[in-house]
Amino acid sequence: MNAQRIRPLVICVFRRNDRILVTEAVDSIKNQMFYRPLGGGIKFGETSSAALIREVREEINAEVSNLSYIGTLENIFVHEGSAGHEIVQVYDGQFVDESLYSSPLVAGVESNGESFRAVWKSLDAFSTERPLYPHGLLELLR
Repeated sequence: MNAQRIRPLVICVFRRNDRILVTEAVDSIKNQMFYRPLGGGIKFGETSSAALIREVREEINAEVSNLSYIGTLENIFVHEGSAGHEIVQVYDGQFVDESLYSSPLVAGVESNGESFRAVWKSLDAFSTERPLYPHGLLELLR
């Protein structure tokens, strides 16, 4: 992570009743589990919606539809001891393959080859000990 660069990102909030799909991750230095919706980096010349479609396709091999822009968040943080700064475009969307909504977890692969799992979590499940990132997303969704 380059502390001297602001990274443009896009994420999507997929909803199943009162739950959203989030990836589980850990900051080993803080010894903290946290959650984040699916998404990733926006490439130069790429719109945020096109980046979101590409990222979801690359990460979990799924197609999305009915994208709706929710808002933008600025996220300044420390992860694994390194400072980061992101501008995050937030969308609401739906999976074309409706079977994903009945799966308790969705397996995925990051661009670096690292596998991850996404789970459905209630907005009430997030806390200071197990936060939802980026900062401000929980408030935006409520």
